[in-house]
Amino acid sequence: MASPDQDLAPVLDKDGVRLTVDDALATVTLTNPAKRNAQSPALWRALAEAGRSLPGSVRVVVLRGEGQSFSAGLDRQMFTPEGIPGEPTFIELARRDDAELDAAIAGYQEAFTWWRQSDIVSIAAVQGHAIGAGFQLALACDLRVVADDVQFAMRETSLGLVPDLTGTHPLVSLVGYARALEICATGRYVQAEEAVASGLASVAVPVGELDVAVRDLAAALLAAPRDAVVETKALLRGAAGRTYDEQRAAERQAQARRLRDLAGVGE
Repeated sequence: MASPDQDLAPVLDKDGVRLTVDDALATVTLTNPAKRNAQSPALWRALAEAGRSLPGSVRVVVLRGEGQSFSAGLDRQMFTPEGIPGEPTFIELARRDDAELDAAIAGYQEAFTWWRQSDIVSIAAVQGHAIGAGFQLALACDLRVVADDVQFAMRETSLGLVPDLTGTHPLVSLVGYARALEICATGRYVQAEEAVASGLASVAVPVGELDVAVRDLAAALLAAPRDAVVETKALLRGAAGRTYDEQRAAERQAQARRLRDLAGVGE
């Protein structure tokens, strides 16, 4: 895929991650198409840094991958006895005590946690393979627009592991427990038609139209007043954890804030 942000000076460009900002729209691009945007701890640190580097003007963040695949998952070098130079191997991680191992995984997860913060809406533009960590990175975003060649798969269980990069919660929320279990336990591919039908993706488009479709969605999101989007996102994100009456109360409180803000009346 061509880079829609190629004429913008990057705010960050390191370890397979590029961040550009065009006023209220930020684009995070995975930039190692030769390795199908395989993921490593260095890439995760760069993604977390991208989240910390967002200017306050940003309202929508698009996540995309260069080349034919969004992200084919973990760098296979991580599975070798030698691992990736400068990074702990799986064996070294396993030998750490509980607190150290928990802290290491929590550090990796930071790359996946900021996409749903309340003041932005994030969109994953997904083409080709989105495997394992790639699937979980797409799931980290609020919305997913997919190309018609997309192939999602959660391969961790097949490797004797579990999905631990924050993907299990959104996956169950989107497709339900039974289908989430079946997808994870079998490691099978989920393609475009099923992704849309199951709620994993908002829409599927031809590969050549993916960037345009995402740009149109971003423009539609930016057309709404920012504070109304922020309040609505918070309402919807919290709905699953509230009772019906608690959600009604949250709606009333949010609307009171909006009415007072629009009327210029202080609380």
